[in-house]
Amino acid sequence: MQFLIDLWLPILVSAIAVFFVSSIVHMVLGYHKHDYGGLPNEDDLLASMRGAGVAPGEYVFPYCIDMKELASEPMMKKLEEGPIGFLSVKPSGSWDMGKTLFQWFLNCVFLSILVGYVVALTVDPAAAFAHKLRVAGTVAFMAYAGCTASASIWKAQNWSTTFKHIFDGLLYALATGAVFAWLGPA
Repeated sequence: MQFLIDLWLPILVSAIAVFFVSSIVHMVLGYHKHDYGGLPNEDDLLASMRGAGVAPGEYVFPYCIDMKELASEPMMKKLEEGPIGFLSVKPSGSWDMGKTLFQWFLNCVFLSILVGYVVALTVDPAAAFAHKLRVAGTVAFMAYAGCTASASIWKAQNWSTTFKHIFDGLLYALATGAVFAWLGPA
């Protein structure tokens, strides 16, 4: 745990830097604006979901409990007819953006702690700026972008959206790597 004491400043500043970069990505650059589309007949669909009592949670449709059911004739018919999808339902009410942003910041802090841990184990404090940047940036890239492709592989997210998230991860990694190279122990 000594690394937390030695690297508290780059951990905190890199989390703030990533939070700032992500704010620019989403509020200024706007290239994520069209990652999601609206549903046709949205009002009717939402009324139907309310009537069915759809609660907050994660859903897949058509739903089956196991591989045996997946191979059944009724399920095969549902799959052929479509649609097939995944649905995330949030609680009703206004979106609590403050809570969401706070959780994102905590995630950034957690990932910066992981970066700090790897840097403390592998990088000599006397190493060159470029080496510190490379190691911290690589670990941060794995943390921010490493698993984004799973959404395209398993949940049919558009690959263009995934590539944008990977690009975001690269920006976050550069910010994190630069902060650790700049503020890490010398």
